[in-house]
Amino acid sequence: MKRHNVFVLGLDDFNRRKLEHTRAASECRFIGLLDPEEILEATHFPIADMLARAEAQIAAYDGRPDAVIGYVDFPVSTMIPIIARRFGLRAPTLESLLRCEHKYWSRVVQREVVPEHIPNFELVDPFGNDPVAALTLDYPFWIKPVKSAGSFLGFRVGNAAEFERALATIREHIGIFAEPFDHILDYATLPAEIAAVGGHYCIAESLIGGRQCTLEGYVHEGAVHFHGVIDSIRARNRSTFLRYQYPSRLPWRVVRRMQVIARRVLEHIGFDQSAFNIEFYWDAPADRVWLLEINTRIAQHHSDLFEKVDGMSNHQVVVDVALGREPSFPHGGGAFAYAACCFLRHYRDGVIGRVPNAADIDALAAQVPGLIFEPHVVAGTRLSELPHQETYSYALALLYLGGDNPQMLRERYRLCRRRLRFDIQPITDKEQQP
Repeated sequence: MKRHNVFVLGLDDFNRRKLEHTRAASECRFIGLLDPEEILEATHFPIADMLARAEAQIAAYDGRPDAVIGYVDFPVSTMIPIIARRFGLRAPTLESLLRCEHKYWSRVVQREVVPEHIPNFELVDPFGNDPVAALTLDYPFWIKPVKSAGSFLGFRVGNAAEFERALATIREHIGIFAEPFDHILDYATLPAEIAAVGGHYCIAESLIGGRQCTLEGYVHEGAVHFHGVIDSIRARNRSTFLRYQYPSRLPWRVVRRMQVIARRVLEHIGFDQSAFNIEFYWDAPADRVWLLEINTRIAQHHSDLFEKVDGMSNHQVVVDVALGREPSFPHGGGAFAYAACCFLRHYRDGVIGRVPNAADIDALAAQVPGLIFEPHVVAGTRLSELPHQETYSYALALLYLGGDNPQMLRERYRLCRRRLRFDIQPITDKEQQP
């Protein structure tokens, strides 16, 4: 049987295992493009060079390419349409993808069809003449670059002084994503009013909130489908993610409303031939649904959750759509009724000493069936030097857990917190001075 050659941008060991456990594995050859570390851990993205090397690798391969896929945010998601166009492969148009991922452009097009489900927003030029005075949005609000990843450079701003401090940090670091994003924009045909809004701009948005969830789905031949709803549980500060939990416990009537909104927006955008995930809030007291953002990919943090509960990773959907096939995703065939991806976080800068070792993990896995431990640090890591962290904490590791119910997930999480010991040497104020 002929095997399909499926090229995967930034393929790492974790996601290769997920792909190899899908139905598609028996008929596909998964070929990694580029080193995953230069995508997942880099602070510099030479887009032209990365595209040239990826395209050269495909062209030199002994066999016709059948698909190119990815599962992470920038720069992978934005590179896929460019590479696909070069080889005549299935992918959304770059312009439709940017109408999702360019945060300002996305809000503009969302306002055209679902204005009652989005916050008030304004464009901010952090390098402009007195951006604090120029903004008319009331405090408090969120500010973030028009292109970022993982909540990097996102700030909750309560007053003018906090706005000034946020802008200073943004000006210092925004180039990490802004410069390569501007290069991606050069490949697209943009409306004049959006062409003027490059990666060095930000968007300010009034606060929205409630119970947060993510709808995962795909668009195949123009038809929008959904295959799962995942709850996003935040810390008490309401800014930091604690865990993703599946399946969602939201009322079905609320999920249906979210699906109607998502379908309306995606059809208006013209997004097609791709998986997606769309984040929403449900303000229960007001019974109001808010659209937070659109991501043009599956969420890799959800992959093990689907596998634990449904018996199949969401990577199956990505492969099927890229190969031009209607996905058939299972439901409820996994080993667990519930699953979670939990973040182990630290809230102050420090240097990592001891980290959990293989013996620690093996002993814990004997008590916690299905446990996967994915460390993000090693001994000697300075937390403030970790790339692409959110504003208010540092991610030490991920825990993937399964259980019979949400209470069991919480109990297993607390057990892991007690047993997985990180030694962290705090950084004094004097040591933090340049």
